[in-house]
Amino acid sequence: MSGGVPPYVRLANEIAAQFAHRAPADAATAVANHLKATWDPRMKQALIAHAESGATDLTPVAVDAARRLQALS
Repeated sequence: MSGGVPPYVRLANEIAAQFAHRAPADAATAVANHLKATWDPRMKQALIAHAESGATDLTPVAVDAARRLQALS
């Protein structure tokens, strides 16, 4: 991939934005559950690895969701 934001980052941030009306912890749980149910395992692992690397392009809710997703796996 040449430059730009990886698709899994863009999607995770967009999904997190859909839950912005919830408290951050509730939003992260909802995002993690959605990703667990719908994302390909390779995308889930890429997101988890990206969040663990200290990525700054993920929203706080998306980072928390990645951590919760890892716990669900």
